[in-house]
Amino acid sequence: MKMELFHIGFITVSLIDILDIGIVTFIFYKLYQIMRGTVAAQIFIGLLMIVALSFAAQALGMRALGWLLGTLTNIWVIAFIVLFQPELRRLFLYFGKNSFIRFFIHIDISETVDDIADAAAELSNRQHGALMVIARGSALRTIIETGEEIRAKVSKGLLVTIFNPKAPLHDGAVVLRGDTIEAARCTLPLSATTKISEYVLGMRHRAALGVSEQTDALVVVVSEETGTISIAEDGALLRGLSPEGLRRRLKETLPRPSDKAAKSILKRATEDA
Repeated sequence: MKMELFHIGFITVSLIDILDIGIVTFIFYKLYQIMRGTVAAQIFIGLLMIVALSFAAQALGMRALGWLLGTLTNIWVIAFIVLFQPELRRLFLYFGKNSFIRFFIHIDISETVDDIADAAAELSNRQHGALMVIARGSALRTIIETGEEIRAKVSKGLLVTIFNPKAPLHDGAVVLRGDTIEAARCTLPLSATTKISEYVLGMRHRAALGVSEQTDALVVVVSEETGTISIAEDGALLRGLSPEGLRRRLKETLPRPSDKAAKSILKRATEDA
């Protein structure tokens, strides 16, 4: 039985109703944040206008217009999924990256942070472009399959060698999971964002943003033109990091050795497999 809190006329409001409204409001708020400033926001407004016109046409007895708009609103669910597929994926990813859920899927990568930071510093000094995708919770199998599987232990020397412009695997990205380089020369999805403030994004930075928009991976980028070190995470780009700033950021963001419970869960899952 619902716990009644108060009445508004003939409407009874309970604690469950308030919780229900709060959850729906939060979901719409996150949708607004994700779609704000995008073409999807304009499409969403257009769909709302069609629905409003449909109600108005039915109320005014405009049968032909009501039938036409009603036909459109009948397929709005399919249209919504097709048109807003990237935004819905980012919304679901947001919930999937909840700290409580990710507690069970943490992978200890802290031992390789120094290798990644030192490699980025070396590549920056040489102005060799680099893309390092650090997997966290999301599966990156489809991305790994676009490149050459390596499955080698992460080391500064190996990363610097891979991204040497004369090396056959320097194009594309490397995918790292734990202390392993899973693959190199991987192809990443490009972000629709081409400019941040006054900074025009190149293909490497758009690729880093693209994979960070679609997964929870952390992406380290080294610019070939300027040697600038950047991090892409959650569809945002943090530019101009120093090697120490990158090291600090990685240690703050990636799982630590103290995540013993998650580590033991991962170990048991691996043994069971």
